[in-house]
Amino acid sequence: MSSDPSTPDAGASGTVYTTKAVPTHRRRAYWREALSRTFGAVDMRVSDEVDSGTIRTSPLGPMQTVTVDGDPQRARRTRRLIAGSDNDDHVVVKLLCRGTARIEQDDREAYVRPGQLFVYDMARPVHLTLPERFRTKSLVLPRAVLGLGESDLRQLTAAPLGSESAVGGLLTPLLSRLVDSAATYPQRTGELIARNVVDLVQTLAEERLGRMTEDSTSGARTLLVRIRVYIDRHLAHPDLTPESVARAHHISVRYLHKLFELEDITVSRWIQQRRLEHCRRDLSRPASADLTVAAVAHRWGFTSASHFSRVFRAAYGVPPAAWRDSARRERSALLLGRPAANPLSSSAERAASA
Repeated sequence: MSSDPSTPDAGASGTVYTTKAVPTHRRRAYWREALSRTFGAVDMRVSDEVDSGTIRTSPLGPMQTVTVDGDPQRARRTRRLIAGSDNDDHVVVKLLCRGTARIEQDDREAYVRPGQLFVYDMARPVHLTLPERFRTKSLVLPRAVLGLGESDLRQLTAAPLGSESAVGGLLTPLLSRLVDSAATYPQRTGELIARNVVDLVQTLAEERLGRMTEDSTSGARTLLVRIRVYIDRHLAHPDLTPESVARAHHISVRYLHKLFELEDITVSRWIQQRRLEHCRRDLSRPASADLTVAAVAHRWGFTSASHFSRVFRAAYGVPPAAWRDSARRERSALLLGRPAANPLSSSAERAASA
């Protein structure tokens, strides 16, 4: 693939495979190899030559997010292909966004419609049929990250989960958002959201295995994910406090704090951390260039500009104005084709010498 116009666009933010510039007679072979590089070796069948297809991937710690737009196809992973593959210790959590699908694994067969999730294990034979043009979003993660044994994992495979399920209602938008935005998140933010997805998949396994109780760790984990989503949706509200969060979820403040002990962080610290991450992102964006630093802070729920400046510097080592200036210089350097300094390190150096 490296010697033709189909060379993937690889970089820190991920890889793109596309058939756009590939000669028609080579697209089928190219598409099979692109799928194999992304998910593991597959035997792919199409009714005609591949017309168009795009795969976008972004790394996320030990995991990978993937979006695939493609033509009708059948992909089969056989025991022979698994035996010759070094990518058989991964699990795929997949959201079908467009088209229909049929998934076969572990002596089960299920039909999937748009908006439903399904799981399959790359270590065992699987057959995925997509009879019409489709789009999928996937999280590919090592089995060790999921923390499920083979017998437990078999309870999850080839069984669609839609938004009608309480867990699915949380998992579907989280996975979709994660895949769409993985390349734009600061590393820790992306990994935290990915962990939410993993937590929910683990909770789903607990439900399927009949181990779920209201007071179980999995039940607490599900509630914690729901609370995180609520916090993210209300960051702009200055009155977002542990008390208001607990009240919205009909739990005590004491229990709320107990839930966040699972993450080794306080509720207030979590809220502040998420606000700072959004402010840092906005201060780096050209679209927010006309806003003052104080306006950006107020947009994400900080009521005091001086307090925001203090906590921003404590978190990132530089004042917010210096961060913005460095991000502006970095954009200019990139436009001119010059090496760009890291905004954080260059600003930190100037702050230290001031």
